[in-house]
Amino acid sequence: MAKVRIVNMMFYGFHGIYEYEREQGQKFFIDVEVETKDDTVADSDELKDGVDTAAIYDLVKDVVENKRYNMLEALSAHIGDKLLAKYPHFKSVKARIRKPSVPISGPIDYVEAEAVRYQK
Repeated sequence: MAKVRIVNMMFYGFHGIYEYEREQGQKFFIDVEVETKDDTVADSDELKDGVDTAAIYDLVKDVVENKRYNMLEALSAHIGDKLLAKYPHFKSVKARIRKPSVPISGPIDYVEAEAVRYQK
């Protein structure tokens, strides 16, 4: 199997439980880790057997920028589900989302949520 990570993608989205978060929006930072079911790509050296990072970026961008979620956990799970549906040779997808501006009354860098989804 192979693992590929795309780290610190930045998108502007309108996610959160409060109305102002869903109206004003903010930056979200996303990491995606993909694991393939086997090592076919090592022998074939073909994109169809591996991980097309540009296509993954585009899919994540579409999910983050074109739908609104209350919970980061739901957003990260949806990213994983969409990638697994599109790429049946993926074994698992881990999506980690960082949200720097959160309504917490104290100093923090960000809130982070992560979901791991597995091919059925």
